[in-house]
Amino acid sequence: MITVPSSIWKTENNLSLTETLKSLEAKCRSCTPITPMECINSCRVYKIKNELRHLWETIDNPNYIKELYNVLKNPTRLQIMQAILKCPCSLSRLQHELKKAGHSHSQDNINREYLRPLMAVGLATVSREEYSATSFSRRMTELLGCLLELADKLPARTECYEESLLQSLLSGPKTFEDIKTFVPPKAVSRILQRLRSTCLIETPKDRSYIFFFRSKRDSNKEKLTVTQRRIYDAVADGGSPVGKIAKDTGLSIRRTYKYLRSLKGKKLIFTRRTPKVYGLTCNGEKLASAFRDLQKIVEVTWNSSQQVMQESEVKAGGLTRNAFR
Repeated sequence: MITVPSSIWKTENNLSLTETLKSLEAKCRSCTPITPMECINSCRVYKIKNELRHLWETIDNPNYIKELYNVLKNPTRLQIMQAILKCPCSLSRLQHELKKAGHSHSQDNINREYLRPLMAVGLATVSREEYSATSFSRRMTELLGCLLELADKLPARTECYEESLLQSLLSGPKTFEDIKTFVPPKAVSRILQRLRSTCLIETPKDRSYIFFFRSKRDSNKEKLTVTQRRIYDAVADGGSPVGKIAKDTGLSIRRTYKYLRSLKGKKLIFTRRTPKVYGLTCNGEKLASAFRDLQKIVEVTWNSSQQVMQESEVKAGGLTRNAFR
């Protein structure tokens, strides 16, 4: 039988996985099993390719990513995944493992609420009453720690707008208007509040959104009092909020506003509103990166499973044509 390197499911891009499958296909052609059943029961290559065929049917669903995220946002399911990744487990053994972790569940509940959802998204399989991890789920091993630590901060069984928002913030902070372009406007406020309450996103510590800037007008051509000059000089080139100007000049906020208005009347300064932005916290970045990596794994697996299906169709077509010759 052909032995398969464990790295086959640890490839980081579709090209390497595809090339590995091609290499294994070439070895399959030279393999000479004694009986067809020996190939089906013992050949690791056959099992991986068969798994890819089943995954193609599972992933070929526009809502698959949402369903996968919702399955993985459950700590008990993640604990079960960790257990079956180590070795195949029966229901009674999984019940025992969960009990050691402080969770008391009936075997029927474990099967219905935790194992079936894992199998529905291609993360677990059952054979001879023992549940084991699929090769697909083994690619997620490195992500399980982060998901187990942080995934329960997200609400279960949602449309996964929170996950989409977190991933979009990996490219940098976004304003409320930016967020409304990829999250339903009516849900934005609720989603932002939910993510802030779980410390996954944050707003800048400086809560001043109106900044004062110097204009291009030459201040030396204007007659300024000593205090006006102090205020003018305290305005930074990149703009300053009134609180910082007051602190730098030693004046009260009220007096600072008074002199700023007089400088604005002389057209030496102007104001600009800086929109409030939302960014990721440290935990938010970790969780967003985990979801991004998870989506990449799904994309690689989808492309590889699609290739296996296409090859199967070509072979089936060839057999059909030969049958009618």
